Amino acid sequence: MNCIATYEKAIFKSTENGYCIFQFKTKDADVPVQARRNYTFKDRLIRFTATGYGLPQTDAIEFILTGEWCEDKKHGCQLAVQEWQEVIPKTTDGVKAYLCCGLIKGIGEKLAEVIVARFGVGALDILEKEPERLLEIKGITEGRLEDIKESYAESRGLRDLMTFLAPYGITPRTALKIQQEFGSGCLEIIRKQPFKLCSIPGFGFKRVDAIALKTGCQPNDALRIRGALFYILDENSGQNGHLYLETDDLCKEALRLLNEKLPLPHLRLQMREVSDELYETVLRGELVSSDGAVYLPWYFAAEDLVARRVAEILTEPAPLIDISVVLAQAVEELGVTLSKKQMDAVKMAFRYNLSIITGPPGTGKTTVLKTILKVFGKLEKDGKILLAAPTGRASRRMAESTGYPDAKTLHSALGLISGDEMESFRENQKPLEADLIIADEFTMADMWLASKLFSRMKPGTKVILVGDVDQLPSVGAGNVFRELISCEMIPVTVLDEIFRQSKDSLIAYNAKFINENKTQLYYGDDFRLTDCQNQKEAAEIILRAYMNEVAQSGAENVQILSPFRSEGDASAEKLNEAVRELINPTVPGAAEFTVGARTFRLGDRVMQNKNNYDLIWTAKDGSKGCGAFNGDIGTVVKIDTYAEEMLVDMDGRMVEYRPITALELELAYAMTIHKAMGSEFDTVIIPVLSAHTILLHRNILYTAVTRAKRRVRLVGQKKSLFIAIHTNKIAKRNTLLGQRIIQYFQPSAAKQETKNAIALPERLKSTG
Repeated sequence: MNCIATYEKAIFKSTENGYCIFQFKTKDADVPVQARRNYTFKDRLIRFTATGYGLPQTDAIEFILTGEWCEDKKHGCQLAVQEWQEVIPKTTDGVKAYLCCGLIKGIGEKLAEVIVARFGVGALDILEKEPERLLEIKGITEGRLEDIKESYAESRGLRDLMTFLAPYGITPRTALKIQQEFGSGCLEIIRKQPFKLCSIPGFGFKRVDAIALKTGCQPNDALRIRGALFYILDENSGQNGHLYLETDDLCKEALRLLNEKLPLPHLRLQMREVSDELYETVLRGELVSSDGAVYLPWYFAAEDLVARRVAEILTEPAPLIDISVVLAQAVEELGVTLSKKQMDAVKMAFRYNLSIITGPPGTGKTTVLKTILKVFGKLEKDGKILLAAPTGRASRRMAESTGYPDAKTLHSALGLISGDEMESFRENQKPLEADLIIADEFTMADMWLASKLFSRMKPGTKVILVGDVDQLPSVGAGNVFRELISCEMIPVTVLDEIFRQSKDSLIAYNAKFINENKTQLYYGDDFRLTDCQNQKEAAEIILRAYMNEVAQSGAENVQILSPFRSEGDASAEKLNEAVRELINPTVPGAAEFTVGARTFRLGDRVMQNKNNYDLIWTAKDGSKGCGAFNGDIGTVVKIDTYAEEMLVDMDGRMVEYRPITALELELAYAMTIHKAMGSEFDTVIIPVLSAHTILLHRNILYTAVTRAKRRVRLVGQKKSLFIAIHTNKIAKRNTLLGQRIIQYFQPSAAKQETKNAIALPERLKSTG
């Protein structure tokens, strides 16, 4: 349907993909009653919400919005806009309003008045057909005319491009990239040579293929084959964490992809055509081949940089320092007793410029770090320290546990500002000033982030990487922490004695058994398995268990962790809604904060799902700051519907949310196990079901179990639990980091000394 309406305000607009949620107003009585705002306005116009990509954001003129009214139980009835166009009244006022509405850069209100005075209602025809006549107007130079023409052409050209690409799900942001890449003739180029789109980073091959098959492109077009190669490598890095694929595997996957939409046998490609194009692509430097391993260039560069820098650090001469006296003083002042392995970890940190500390939760890593910081402070009165972790939540836990208040996220410490693609990060290239760097939860660091950290370390800096090697690997590509350990070139201390939990803790014993591939777990009050047969039954049991645990410990100390995000009753999203209805149901008349498909209530437990360095917060002492980070958990403490503002208490920081930023929040009564990395809770409740088998494996189960400090509640089948323990997926990530470190490391006496210092358990020696 069509609706003539005027833009009123933005509810949400994504800077990443151009997706908009806007409020419009109209006289159109055909707007469904269920889509109308429930308030009566003085102008008597109907307000409704429209969604779409690149919607117009000016109230100077009306627009014809074309789309469908979509009803959803979560966010009500909204107009899903498929296309739009301006309504330009054939009057001088209407033409003037359009010219200065902001859609055409370079024309303001005063210039619009002059243009309309000169050309009248025919001004737009002049702009379309004879733009050079604008030079007749005083103040419009050749340069300014070019700006106006370019802006007008972009506006019209982008609209035509979007209309052509809309059936293929291409967003305005991607369309804008196409226009910037190919210029004003981009639409004609795409119609004739659609696989040129594959030269644009991040552009989906399958969408291009769908366009190509409808425009008569040759199946064996070199650009099509190259696009398939890039797509396969990119998909494997994102989905499987691979930095490279072997040549044969890459060609086979690309051939399968290229032929799956070609029903006629004579059109299908042969392996030789794919391998020949791969060879040419490598020769042009667009892909990197290293001994049969084919990389996207940026991943090869990141892996190679980390390997070289690690080798350089390992060969840097470290001054020999006897810390015995200072260490004894530090231990006494801290009031702690260190085990032999903890003592070794502290000494190793000062003996070498790069060392690693690993071990499961509760094995005293924090005590070791506090001791290292104490010793360093005594040795280096003016030494600069950097404590950092991959996530905001992990960095704040680090600050709280060590007593060092300035712990940061690695992104913040490195000056990385997030964008939607790797190349859109802006960063400071200066070396880090720190003399001691401690990076906690380094299991979560992918190869790209690790390369940024290692590239910024100055010579002589002492670096300590801390984490639990048996946790899930990073979400991004690579398996950095495990590779650094398994190369056996870096001094490693493995802490395996449980301190945080009691000696008789079933959690500690069972975490150890899970790592050792043993299925005979111990069960008792602090580690329990409740049997059930399906997701619906599991969800009911989980809800009862959650309410019981909350009654004993409080909601902030109980966390549901699910392998799945959105599939089935026992997924994180479904459990979130179910728990919320029990613990924080709708109260008639109570304020709610609705944005898009999400509704938040006072008292809701919520989590930030991406890094945002611009969100403003106020601390309890009145001090202000900026930043909320992926994984931060808090409670909604204030909702102001009139001001469209919501406050969330995140560990004492009152973070301000508007509609545009509230979409970065999600309910956090339940979360995925991946999201829980770097966090800990008194009690965790975990569904372990056959429906989750595809995601159930040893590392994900171990990660979930070790988030708990006091109690673990498993809900599911023993069979599924056994499958998870016996399934180890960590070895499937393709990376050559460990081998490259060995290659770049020059043989020396220090090499053998370092290897002797490691004495790794056998299970840590296998590469990922």
